[in-house]
Amino acid sequence: MAKDLRISFLLDFYGEMLTDTQREVVDAYYNEDLSLAEIAGDRDITRQGVRDAIKRAEQQLLEMEERLGLARRFQEIQHSLTLICDCALAIQDLNEEHGRVQGIDENVSKILKCAQEIAVEA
Repeated sequence: MAKDLRISFLLDFYGEMLTDTQREVVDAYYNEDLSLAEIAGDRDITRQGVRDAIKRAEQQLLEMEERLGLARRFQEIQHSLTLICDCALAIQDLNEEHGRVQGIDENVSKILKCAQEIAVEA
């Protein structure tokens, strides 16, 4: 069974919507890198039972992302924040090259601070 690493990422967003068993076996398989046999032995169920639980959970996580798009939106926000910070730093560099206008540096600092606060909240 090939591992789709998106599942680990989606588990962070939607894991609480799975059953305890699904969440635990998916976490063990993707995040702890345990084999199906190891998980089965730990939980005293069959390897096929573990596989079925993982497959059902994967399908549910993918469907939740399809409907809600929280993980996609999170990635878009992170990408935009990186772009904002890169542009602010480029403006700061240009300002330094062209005589340093105090108001520009202050605004760059405000932009970077706001972007960092948003990143922490997201």
